[in-house]
Amino acid sequence: MINFFLVIRIFLFFSLTTSFSLFTINFLGSSSFMRRSESLGDFVPEIERFLHKRKRVARNNIAMAERTLKEYATPSTEEAQAIIVYLTVEGNNFEIKPALLNLVQQNQFSGSPIEDPNLHISTFLRLSGTLKANQEVVRLHLFRFSLRDRASAWFHSLEVGSITSWDQMRQAFLARFFLPSKTAKLKDQITRFNQKDGESLYDAWERFKEMLRLCPHHGLEKWHIVHTFYNGLSYTTKMTVDAAAGGALMNKNYTEAYALIEDMA
Repeated sequence: MINFFLVIRIFLFFSLTTSFSLFTINFLGSSSFMRRSESLGDFVPEIERFLHKRKRVARNNIAMAERTLKEYATPSTEEAQAIIVYLTVEGNNFEIKPALLNLVQQNQFSGSPIEDPNLHISTFLRLSGTLKANQEVVRLHLFRFSLRDRASAWFHSLEVGSITSWDQMRQAFLARFFLPSKTAKLKDQITRFNQKDGESLYDAWERFKEMLRLCPHHGLEKWHIVHTFYNGLSYTTKMTVDAAAGGALMNKNYTEAYALIEDMA
């Protein structure tokens, strides 16, 4: 049996709000509601939840109305909400040692154009990897301490709750500090590789591999990498490599050609 007085109270409350007409239509005229329920009793809990929500909104509006203009202009003393949504650690046995934190802070990334974001990620993973348990949580907690200056400012500009995993954090970092224009420039340098005058095979090979390391997402297939390096060698060096290959390096498969160049260099 529906509490008749409760229903009357609900309608009186909504008669004082701008939502009364909408609520009345939804409450009495909804065909979907009539199909779901045979009586108003099934809808009372939903009405109560709606009432509580409206009361909370009303209280917040009153609190905001009572604030002075000076208070609006004063910085909030409330704690800032977290950018990263941290995972729950089972057993509550999570702890980052000060020594590890110091190592991370000694290898910070500032966001300078001359810095290598991929190298920073690699160094960070090597350091954070010394703590074997809860790797995902460790990386999320530590990464912000590996940033400073412009990079730190970028991190704090991220939307609250926008980072929920290490992969998201890494992708956001690289997207900001490894711009498409930089990728295009490095890929162009790789594909136009040429051995310098007086440069040994060893030095040329090491320089080429460093170019690949600087742009790990170059997208070149393995055979194309060896082909590009070989075509960029001087005529004399090509002759030396072909002689070591027993005819022509191009007659070797990728694995054999790569191993040969590694051995010669």
